[in-house]
Amino acid sequence: MTQPTDTPRDGRRPLRLRTALELAASQIPILPLRAGKVPFGNCRRCTDNACGGRPNMKNAGPCTCPGPCHGWAAATTDPNVINSILWRRAWVQASAVAYHPGGAGLTVVDLDNADAIAWARENLPATTTVPTTRGQHWIYLGRMRSANAVRPGIDIKSTMQYARWLGYGSGTMAPLPSAVRALVEREETTSPPGRVVSSVAGRPVWDRSVATGCRHTAAYVRTGLQRGLARISAHAESGAGSQAFAVAQFVAHQHAQCPGPCGLDVMGREIVAAAVSVGVPKAYAERAVANGMAQVVRAA
Repeated sequence: MTQPTDTPRDGRRPLRLRTALELAASQIPILPLRAGKVPFGNCRRCTDNACGGRPNMKNAGPCTCPGPCHGWAAATTDPNVINSILWRRAWVQASAVAYHPGGAGLTVVDLDNADAIAWARENLPATTTVPTTRGQHWIYLGRMRSANAVRPGIDIKSTMQYARWLGYGSGTMAPLPSAVRALVEREETTSPPGRVVSSVAGRPVWDRSVATGCRHTAAYVRTGLQRGLARISAHAESGAGSQAFAVAQFVAHQHAQCPGPCGLDVMGREIVAAAVSVGVPKAYAERAVANGMAQVVRAA
């Protein structure tokens, strides 16, 4: 007599689930993405990282939630997790498969437009190339720190980041070159003590008067924004630029369903000011914040 099982035959599995299991078998950690090419939100127990966060490669946390919570940190190669009931619910709704490049020992240079591709062809060694909607992913063997907006139209995705799976691409994969590492080192190096790269005069402060169409309470908005600004300030040694991008993306996502206006421009200037205060060049901070907010606009 055949016992009932939660594992359907391959032909009955969602296509993205089948792809995920194939990648996991090759030791590529994967996770599902929902509409908008973003990870599924945390479950109620993990909301706002109340659980302490999932153990990851930088800051270990106690959470071992069986669901696909905590974004990139949920990426796994375990077929039992990927094919579990909680994850299969996500696969039914998933719009794409993502993977954690750093967890696979890889770095993705995300080239978002023709100018970025032209720059890469002139300055980086040829490697495996995967076409994207607007540009290309250049994939190198080796992991490094991730960073967004290292150059116009260029993001680096490796540790503590995810990238959409768009196929195996073409070309022979090359070792991670020093030129790619230098992009992050140059863009995220803070100033020596006593030197200010730039400053933001008349630091802006968000209040309800600039958010007449926001559906959130002022306390809710300020709490989320202050937490984000604190994260940026905590990265005075390095990484403040990437944090500014992430905070801007988070803020924009919070207000994606509001009729507006919500004062996003003022919040953006607060984020820029926080990054500049710990030594991020103003132009870089402005670009990171603009790109972070644009990610949500494009997703919508």
